[in-house]
Amino acid sequence: MTVLEARKPFHARPLWLLVLSAASIAAIGMGLRQVMGLYVVPVSEALSLGREAFALAIALANLVWGMAAPFLGIISDKYGAGRVIVFGAVSTAVGMLLMCWAKTEMDLIWSGVALGLGVAGAGINATVGAVGRAAPPEERTAAIATVGIGAGIGLLLALPYSHLLMEALGWQTSLIVLAGTAMIILLLVWPLCGGATYEATQSSAQSAGEAFREAMRLPSFWLLNLGFFVCGFHVIFYATHLPPFVADQGLGPEIGVWGLTAVGVGNLLGTYLAGQWGRRLPKRYGLSLIYICRVFIFFGFLYLPMNGPTIIILSGLLGVLWLSTIPLTSGLIATFFGAKWLTMLYGVVFFSHQIGSFLGVWLGGAIYDRFQSYDAMWWISIALGLFAAIVHWPIVERPVARLNPQMATAGASPLRGVAEP
Repeated sequence: MTVLEARKPFHARPLWLLVLSAASIAAIGMGLRQVMGLYVVPVSEALSLGREAFALAIALANLVWGMAAPFLGIISDKYGAGRVIVFGAVSTAVGMLLMCWAKTEMDLIWSGVALGLGVAGAGINATVGAVGRAAPPEERTAAIATVGIGAGIGLLLALPYSHLLMEALGWQTSLIVLAGTAMIILLLVWPLCGGATYEATQSSAQSAGEAFREAMRLPSFWLLNLGFFVCGFHVIFYATHLPPFVADQGLGPEIGVWGLTAVGVGNLLGTYLAGQWGRRLPKRYGLSLIYICRVFIFFGFLYLPMNGPTIIILSGLLGVLWLSTIPLTSGLIATFFGAKWLTMLYGVVFFSHQIGSFLGVWLGGAIYDRFQSYDAMWWISIALGLFAAIVHWPIVERPVARLNPQMATAGASPLRGVAEP
């Protein structure tokens, strides 16, 4: 008897409803996470702090997000995503309010901790895991890509929404409204309450600890971790520091908003294309291509004239390569290990992503405060992009021996991408 048969009520809900719910939640959770770059200058100036202080708070938010993701993933995989998403929505609202009322650098840090817990619970992690568990294998990558598209729509809408709130109400009141926006997630979570999967009972017998140890023995899983570290470095550095970078060029704040909005537009196309790529072509090659293309875009920020059209075009191109890593990365994890512990194992890889995020956002602020320029960060991003393109190439896309008895019988070596039982 399969888990589906044992917990049929969850899957009595059509897959489209689960995907729609997950995509909507990801749109709010990820959209609110992306707008923090708009607050770098006003918060830093209001508190008479340098950019490094605000960057440290957002860096900690990303680190907390990564640290919490595997543990919330275990809860989500075992009991369903509903309670995790509710926790995330409330934490996001608390983080916004703490930032609104901040008086010191420590207040900002506590805000960052709450925001990190919020996006860990109500962001892409829990929603990807819920959809990945619910979708049959042949539809899994495309379903996850749809959640990524939802997150991209959230980015597309959240930036102008937040910008208009700041212009009309001021930055502090706008944060109160954003806190209320986060609570809308509570109205969307019901379809994701439940935890049934399309995995057979054989897979469900595996404990979280056994799944973790199995993953740690797989070389391809380690390569995936290294590559996702670079993804985190790139996207959070860019999302947080693009608005102040735009200001440094003598351009108006609307260029930063339009640039990040262009990221959201590009992301819709890129995530869709990544989902289709993952259905037809090797996922590891898609990931290598994404990072190579990012390298060329970062070169543009060093050598092209920095004006409004250039920044918006480069941002749109980068958006095509933004969340497109998620369906390919999570799809590889499901290919390796099945869907039973997908949220937890994706959380492990995501922790590596968030270490990169921490370094990207904090180092961006630290380097700017010391050199009054982001040039060194563009060069670091280029070097890391080349590194990520290389480490994805040798990944072997096939299930571990536990899910592929034929490979186990043949005595496949773990160095070829298959973990020994």
